Amino acid sequence: MKRIIGLSSGVALAMVMAAGTAFAADKLTLQLKWVTQGQFAGYYVAKDKGFYEEAGLEVEIKPGGPDVAPPQVIAGGGADVVVDWMPSALATREKGLPLVNIAQPFKRSGMMLTCRKETGITKPEDFKGKTLGVWFGGNEYPFLSWMSHLGLKTDGGPDGVTVLKQGFNVDPLIQKQADCISTMTYNEYWQVIDAGIPADQLVTFKYEDEKVATLEDGLYVLQKSIDDPAMVEKLARFVKASMKGWEYARANPDEAADIVLENDASGAQTEKHQKRMVAEINKLTEGSDGVLDVAAAERTVETLLEGGSDPVITKKPEGAWTTKVTDAIK
Repeated sequence: MKRIIGLSSGVALAMVMAAGTAFAADKLTLQLKWVTQGQFAGYYVAKDKGFYEEAGLEVEIKPGGPDVAPPQVIAGGGADVVVDWMPSALATREKGLPLVNIAQPFKRSGMMLTCRKETGITKPEDFKGKTLGVWFGGNEYPFLSWMSHLGLKTDGGPDGVTVLKQGFNVDPLIQKQADCISTMTYNEYWQVIDAGIPADQLVTFKYEDEKVATLEDGLYVLQKSIDDPAMVEKLARFVKASMKGWEYARANPDEAADIVLENDASGAQTEKHQKRMVAEINKLTEGSDGVLDVAAAERTVETLLEGGSDPVITKKPEGAWTTKVTDAIK
């Protein structure tokens, strides 16, 4: 009898240990490009709705901010995956950090310049002699390429534009320190509206419409992750669950915004703004299954190479993106 009980106990213990091993979630850290907001709704939704857990993942989502550079974070071992714009990632790669795009949730660009109509600006050629607010920290690259395409220098001369290093707010336009400022369709543009300048007093120039848009908000890892089959399999589960999160956010935008707000430790976001942001973000991810459009990536490269005397990158990159992860999705 003791022998049977002992055997049963041993079997039970083995089953418990096996179950623990089978269901031990793989940990993975995602570094966002900016603070907790609707721009990253898909990832927060995937975590909140249990999509990552269902994929056997324990995902930590790290918010970004003005003092956080995703490439630096991943280089220092602080993240496994980062959200970044392709211009920034390619510039970083050329400097020696082997960032690789593994998926592209954002199909379209949301970047644009927003100008006061009273400045008389009606077309891009009217930028000459004007002061334009520009974000730096990697976000200046698409702008610099655009100005190069227009033949406008950015040194403040009479035949160029004066560049105002813009903080992450809309004050330069409100206070008339700049004729135009950088905005995103889902964020700063609406801050201008909320500040009291109606849409009919504004002129906007979308990078997408001007054919100088570059890929935004892709998922990037270091080359060593791509060289590790086990990591590739884990990343495939992560991308699949993340895209499920984005799909859910498109189907349930208000709920997605509420999930973002619940994860905003700063308490700085408002329900009105986040719901509006998620609605706009959904327009940028619509139609994306996460697989990178190589033609769009190559257009991004061409745009960056045409940066005049100071191009963003000086040569076509090799190995800057891969389908290895999305090909592994089951």
